[in-house]
Amino acid sequence: MRGRRAFIVLTIHVLLLTLIAWMFLRLNEESVANQGSFGAQSTYASAAVGRGIFLGLMMLQTLMVAVLAPAATAGAISSEREHQTLELLAVTPISSLAIVLGKLLSALAWLFVLILASIPVTALVFVFGGVAPDDMFRAYVVLFATVIGLGSVGIFFSTLTRRTGASTGLTFVVTLAVVVGSLFLWIFLSNTSEVSPTGLRRQPPEALLYLNPFVAQADVACGTEEGGFGNSCSIISGILSSPDQPFPPTVPALGGGQIQFDVNDTAGIPFVRGVRGPSMPVILKGGGVANDVAAAAITDAFRDRFWPKSVLSFLLLAAVMIFLSVQFVTPTRRWRPSLPGPLRRRSRGSA
Repeated sequence: MRGRRAFIVLTIHVLLLTLIAWMFLRLNEESVANQGSFGAQSTYASAAVGRGIFLGLMMLQTLMVAVLAPAATAGAISSEREHQTLELLAVTPISSLAIVLGKLLSALAWLFVLILASIPVTALVFVFGGVAPDDMFRAYVVLFATVIGLGSVGIFFSTLTRRTGASTGLTFVVTLAVVVGSLFLWIFLSNTSEVSPTGLRRQPPEALLYLNPFVAQADVACGTEEGGFGNSCSIISGILSSPDQPFPPTVPALGGGQIQFDVNDTAGIPFVRGVRGPSMPVILKGGGVANDVAAAAITDAFRDRFWPKSVLSFLLLAAVMIFLSVQFVTPTRRWRPSLPGPLRRRSRGSA
């Protein structure tokens, strides 16, 4: 950061991100304008455009960190071996854990700066509406967890192999298997699983997608869609639904009742987040259309159903990878059992 190159790269990154945000703006404006009467409502049009820009920027940055995080850490330890300086680090008072964490954080520091620099550009969606500050906070939590989790995979293979090329190759193979392979496996299992008595196929376990940051970002975007109706919510509901509880789920209502959706009745249109929208009506089991507060409870019910599990999975992956990396870096194996006291004294005496 002391030279010009860092600031030039940072400026180019922000300018490119701003250009892409403008492209998402134009695409969403055309999409909303082509929806006829819905696009004529300025409140809905502005919110829809804001949500579209937000989703596009988050998916773009998720792709960026999924590529750059493993690449930044894949040679952190193996390069020390290639330059024959790892032994010098091992004999210093620095612990093996400090070496691994220092290499991990220093390799990811520049990526953290790029993510933080994108916040002002992403915050432009607040001008259009449809996205709240807590939604953006959730999205960036997923980004940082993805960086740490996938970066720890690179550190592990960097300690496991002796060559940076081999470490980089193995890191990207595992990253593709986790991000792309998990989604392909879930789609394959969901389309080939047995059919339940209700006529629906049994869904694969959602844990297969916990390490997929794109699905986690789709869950964050689902929380911005009114009443849980939208493309992102359809994806998440398809993952989380089961034959015993298909989409949409029931959520608690005021007065101890249950709010449920009546797909066949489209006469009542509820208020969601204070804005009337063309979503399915919300019918109380006792009859009658739900009020504003009950309708807002539906939007809250579609929040935080997947991404917290994904964040915890990435952090758990990072903890496991760091632990294994420490074992490969340290000169002695920490799990080697120690000898009993008399045997240890006898071995010292013979030496």
